[in-house]
Amino acid sequence: MKIDYIRDGLSEEVHTGSFILYSDRNGNEDRAAYYLRSCAKPLQASLLIDYGANLSPEELALICGSHAGEDCHIKIAQRLLEKFGLDESYLKCGIHEPLSRSMQDKMLIKGEKAGAVHNNCSGKHIGFLIACTLKHWDLETYYKPAHPLQIAVKEKISSLCNTDLHTYPVTTDGCGVPILSMPLRNMLTGYINLFKNPKYEKIKDAFLNYPYIIGGENRLDTEVIQNTDNIIAKVGAGGLCVVVNTKINDGFIIKIHDAGMDARRIAVLEMINRLGWGNIDYDNKIKTISGKVVGEIKVIS
Repeated sequence: MKIDYIRDGLSEEVHTGSFILYSDRNGNEDRAAYYLRSCAKPLQASLLIDYGANLSPEELALICGSHAGEDCHIKIAQRLLEKFGLDESYLKCGIHEPLSRSMQDKMLIKGEKAGAVHNNCSGKHIGFLIACTLKHWDLETYYKPAHPLQIAVKEKISSLCNTDLHTYPVTTDGCGVPILSMPLRNMLTGYINLFKNPKYEKIKDAFLNYPYIIGGENRLDTEVIQNTDNIIAKVGAGGLCVVVNTKINDGFIIKIHDAGMDARRIAVLEMINRLGWGNIDYDNKIKTISGKVVGEIKVIS
């Protein structure tokens, strides 16, 4: 796949990537290993279903998502912590400003500082703590590779993705927990196995019914879900995005090799439209500041 920025006939910016459609088993495909990053979140969250956690679809959406740190996200995060007898001090995800620029501005005006709940991975970490509470595992060290939770997470993801957890490298994700790597085909397989399984219907409902909680302001996965029917999307750092058509149990994964977020968005929306899974209107024109069109962005695959 190539995303070509053509300005008045000259190719000015080119991003390359990999595209794999689950139902297409023909031809060559990228078999290199990549880290799952935040695309792991719904796979990780499946353990909470296995453990019988009492969670609403809205709460599951926060746990599965990479939220923008807006008021709606923080409210659910705080409610979840209180529900399971926890507080923000248990979170080991670290602190960063909300991804939402509107929320950043709002907090700046009010003189508020970001906390761990504003971290886009705080939902996942709350989910980890809930799992530990249900299994009576240590809460203080839940993020460490040798913790029984992280061992269970690796085994669960490996099972869903049909891969051997000992084959590919493991690293520490940006939020401080172990994250697996594997080929793109295996990542996509994990999503198909998850969303076609009636056992995990609540996770599917969480994505389809609460897309803004999954992401939020200017988040690609939220944009995709809100503008389609029966389509689930989840982004991950490093230029990843997984898209699943839950009506036909098919899907695709895109990896932009230089991790360009704008190129990823154009590629994902274009492929959804080409497959006939949606008709999402997006602007692929290159414009001057005053709005004159001087080129276009083309997806070549």
